[in-house]
Amino acid sequence: MFLTIILIGILTFIFSYLYVKYARILQLSKKLPGPPTIPILGNALSFIGQPPEQIILKALDLFDKFSGDGLMKIWIGPELNILISNLKDIEEILGRTIHNDKAGEYHLLEAWMGEGLLISKGKKWFQRRKIITPAFHFKILEQFIDIFEEQGNILVEQLKKQIGKEIDLYNYFNLATLDVICETAMGVKVNAQTNSDSKYVLAARTMSKVLHKRMFDLRFRPDILFKFSSLASDEKNALKIMHDFSEKVIISRRNELIKSSDEEKTTTILDDIQNDLNDLGVKRKLAFLDILLKSEIDGKPLTNLDIREEVDTFMFEGHDTTSSAILFFFYNIATNPKAQQKCYDEIIEVLGTNKKQSITISHLNNLSYIELCVKETLRMYPSVPIIGREIKEESVINGKTIPAGTNVGISPLQLGFDENLYPNPEEFIPERFDLATSAERKNPYAYIPFSAGPRNCIGQKFAMLEIKSVVTNVLRNFEVEYVGNEKPVLIAELILKSRDPLIFKLKERI
Repeated sequence: MFLTIILIGILTFIFSYLYVKYARILQLSKKLPGPPTIPILGNALSFIGQPPEQIILKALDLFDKFSGDGLMKIWIGPELNILISNLKDIEEILGRTIHNDKAGEYHLLEAWMGEGLLISKGKKWFQRRKIITPAFHFKILEQFIDIFEEQGNILVEQLKKQIGKEIDLYNYFNLATLDVICETAMGVKVNAQTNSDSKYVLAARTMSKVLHKRMFDLRFRPDILFKFSSLASDEKNALKIMHDFSEKVIISRRNELIKSSDEEKTTTILDDIQNDLNDLGVKRKLAFLDILLKSEIDGKPLTNLDIREEVDTFMFEGHDTTSSAILFFFYNIATNPKAQQKCYDEIIEVLGTNKKQSITISHLNNLSYIELCVKETLRMYPSVPIIGREIKEESVINGKTIPAGTNVGISPLQLGFDENLYPNPEEFIPERFDLATSAERKNPYAYIPFSAGPRNCIGQKFAMLEIKSVVTNVLRNFEVEYVGNEKPVLIAELILKSRDPLIFKLKERI
């Protein structure tokens, strides 16, 4: 009898807790449009067991059928998710710091990058953003151009070995961008392009596979189930290699700075940057790591862990995202030969016919048509296909009340194929971004491959320069032909990818 009373008490407490937690959410969610649900699971059965390429199609199909005023709710178990495409709603979410917190999905990244800029919240995010912003000052970006070109030249030499063969270009671009990001972020070379079997390179690949599995296999989403899987062991081993590497580089560089501590201190981070550029010249390029080591928050230097979080975040955000954009760029121009020829003609006009001509930041800024092609590629194939925010407080957004705790999803991929924003969205038309009447200029929230608002991508200028440098080096050496039979079947992971390899053939330019 006593145990029965205790059990009843426990159950009563649980149901009371759940009622208090979900009563308001359920009440408000009834007013929001969405597909029919079943008890407990909600809409989860629409996605369970679906292959990755079908998940995004299913979500978009449901949106077409059940959304209202550019909004649709989806219940995944007890978790309320809302997808939005209305530009006014998007501006309200992305444009205000009150909705800055990332959605729950991002916790999958915490083991790798802790509370770095991508994941951090509130005051911590604001402080980190403030001290990291100078790392993307144009003076810093300008000195990275040499790294872009050096790694681009290595890429060209690797590709020359494959002339006339049918190859998957993604692996080549992925290794090249890894080399770039390691050198610009940490100031060290990992030689991924010439040593693709190194422990660090293999660890990075393992982490990508683990994250992909956790994204799309519901068995591994809950932390408690994931911890008892073999994936957890794979993740642990990969993270040890990557974190140990980052730690060694951070400690080594910090010791170098301590040894040179007799240098006169400057008053601002940007003064430090300029002094480093003047003093070090060609001897040493200032890496992202150096900015962090010279930074302070509330008068205290960042700890090694603080710095590692940001370095690892930069490594993640600037690696797969860039290689994805480069791959789809070449798919687009290879399937649109006139656009490829126009890109090549512009390269000759700006750089001349000498393939060894060094590429400067001025050259890259003058490659305007190539930039249009990159922008159009990111409209059709945005590297980050969905942006997630968590609504921390109950909010009224353009007349719609959104419950606290709701995850809001905004899809740059969906926006890019909105016929009202981009007529003939299936067609590759770079010139659409050269028009004063383009959707991007009418409303900045219509084109968000780098997100928008206060939490937009801090490295977008870096990414654009790197992409333009890499594609320029490849195009002035090769004519690129797509030999695949079908359009890419997209998988919307954290990074947009093709389900199947995209196969190309290269012809060397004489």
